[in-house]
Amino acid sequence: MFAGIGGICLAFKQAGANIVWANEIDHYACKTYCHNFGNNYFIEGNIQNIDPAGIPDIDVLTAGFPCQPFSIMGRQQGFADTRGTLYFEILRVIDSKRPKVVLLENVKNLVNHDNGRTFKTIIHTFTKRKYSVKYTVMSPETHANIPQWRDRIFIIAFHEQIQWKAFDFPEEISLMRTINDVVNRRIKPAEHYYYSANNRYYSKLNMRVKNTEVIYRIDDSGVAMREWKVCPTLKANMGTYHDRIPVIRDEYGIRKLTPQECLAFQGFPTEFSFPDIPETEVYKQIGNTVCVPVVERIAQKLIRIW
Repeated sequence: MFAGIGGICLAFKQAGANIVWANEIDHYACKTYCHNFGNNYFIEGNIQNIDPAGIPDIDVLTAGFPCQPFSIMGRQQGFADTRGTLYFEILRVIDSKRPKVVLLENVKNLVNHDNGRTFKTIIHTFTKRKYSVKYTVMSPETHANIPQWRDRIFIIAFHEQIQWKAFDFPEEISLMRTINDVVNRRIKPAEHYYYSANNRYYSKLNMRVKNTEVIYRIDDSGVAMREWKVCPTLKANMGTYHDRIPVIRDEYGIRKLTPQECLAFQGFPTEFSFPDIPETEVYKQIGNTVCVPVVERIAQKLIRIW
């Protein structure tokens, strides 16, 4: 559910799972998903209009449900936000299909939202359905050897106690890779990624963006002072505000990260590609997806206890 461009699907597929059904409402994300996975089992449309009885029998249900209602960067309206109420569509599918395992992914702040009441509600919805829950926060820099800071909560609900007892989340691993293992500053991308001298941010960027080992960013206050030694969290608003794409200095000037570099910070393989869609949509999709190797490690653990 809420498949996006297929980050979670790709992770499970790489771990050896068979994907039998997926759904997404965003048309451009659907195009990207089908471009990479095909459309044999894919359903484009509003989940609220889909009859769960038509979904194939499944062992694992995954859902990276909309995180904006719970993010500290948003208004934190939670279930009062129509996107937040989409969580209850997950329950509708669970009640119909009774999967053995449910994997949910969301922002770290979900635990603290509304003084913890939102998270307690989520846990309660599972326990009353006889599911046992485990959860943790994981990030690419701590669990995937990918230099991106992206704290996300993973909630796993098990229908069988034996599997709940047998499962442990992957342990942390050392971060051995640096930003420059992902970004090649010696190769010049297309000119439109560079800040020109007539850009309103150029003078401040030129003054602050000096270090060729780090990444910089522009936030609500303008050019941020912080030098990021790992990539800051890639967000969906990269596609909404063109200046929210992280910034680096390379051998040719000051520029934004390219979509391919952003994909690499999300752990996607080089063969993953985009159809002919606006680049703003590409950035939005990358910011909305998951770090694939993080989820793949979880999927591998789940498959081992099957």
